[in-house]
Amino acid sequence: MLEATSTPSIFTLTSLFSLLGVAALGLTAYTASRAFLPKNAPWQDRFTFIWLVRTLTSQLPARDVLDIRMGTDDTVVVVLDVRRAHSLYLRRLVPMAFDVRKAGEHELGNQLRDLNLTISSVGREYAQADFRWGFADETVVSLEILTVLGAGPLACYIVYQIAKQDPARHYWIIVLSTAELYGGWMTFCPEWITGSPNLDTSNPLFLWVYLFFMNTIWVIIPLWLMYDSYGYIAGTLRQAQANSKAKNA
Repeated sequence: MLEATSTPSIFTLTSLFSLLGVAALGLTAYTASRAFLPKNAPWQDRFTFIWLVRTLTSQLPARDVLDIRMGTDDTVVVVLDVRRAHSLYLRRLVPMAFDVRKAGEHELGNQLRDLNLTISSVGREYAQADFRWGFADETVVSLEILTVLGAGPLACYIVYQIAKQDPARHYWIIVLSTAELYGGWMTFCPEWITGSPNLDTSNPLFLWVYLFFMNTIWVIIPLWLMYDSYGYIAGTLRQAQANSKAKNA
């Protein structure tokens, strides 16, 4: 007698939590823009601010920052991981231990472990679409080291420049956007030329939401940022040139 096989679910509760997490990051970035930018800030600056803050908050999600487990003698060990979501495998760099041996506090350790497992399951959701995020793929890790150690601090600096209304931000926006486009190309081009062995395109959610949509925005928005900043830089230089010619005429 043949046993019935269950069809994998396209949309799961973890998928819902993952998408809600992305929305929460966007809401956090928008709230930050309301707090740190003037009310009359141009929409381009506000959009860029939101995009960069959302990028920064997504680089160090809770599942990557905190590795929570029970140590000996009922001690909760919290390990800080310096890495971006899904990728940078520089694990357990700064260990800290919190003693919870007081009466009744053992349950805190169990709750923290459960929380860590829940957050980790959300983080593993994308790895079901792109298997390379589930192990230490050399190309991905190399790119993500640059992302965390280079692009992250640069994005933070640009956010600061936007808040201070420093026009020099436009140069750095072009630098960062170029790096993001190159990183995206080097992430997926090796897959395309080898037949995408690490991508799961059988699930519509994985294909069109995780792989297509969530990566396409990392192409469209950097291109727009480059266009906007180029327009500002070119316009300013041309105006300065025209003023110089008028002054010397």
